[in-house]
Amino acid sequence: MEIIQIVSIGIVSSLLVLILKEQKPSFTFFIILLTGIYIFSFIVKNIGDIFQLINYLGNKANVDGVYVDTILQIIGIAYIAEFGAHITRDAGLGSVAAKIELAGKILILVLAVPILTAVIETIVGLIPA
Repeated sequence: MEIIQIVSIGIVSSLLVLILKEQKPSFTFFIILLTGIYIFSFIVKNIGDIFQLINYLGNKANVDGVYVDTILQIIGIAYIAEFGAHITRDAGLGSVAAKIELAGKILILVLAVPILTAVIETIVGLIPA
């Protein structure tokens, strides 16, 4: 099972970090970074499968492709921003992590405006004048 491999890598890297934290603190950050990248690359295939399913469902429901693509971009921004924030927080840079999270939220808001506009226009169109 994939989860067993992911958890095993996480546990081994955690143990290495705990052992090396006192002797080589700068080296431990690279272990954390490489572990995060490895786990992320391990699940990228699954993320691709999910995106294909969402595209398929959007096409089946006759939803405009622009909206589906925007939603997928929003999901991608959220996960990448969270990943980056966790990595920088692990490096002891909480203020940088907060800025990454803020940037992700703002980018999500920018992408969501056209969808919100379409929803509001649809609701206003349904209300009798």
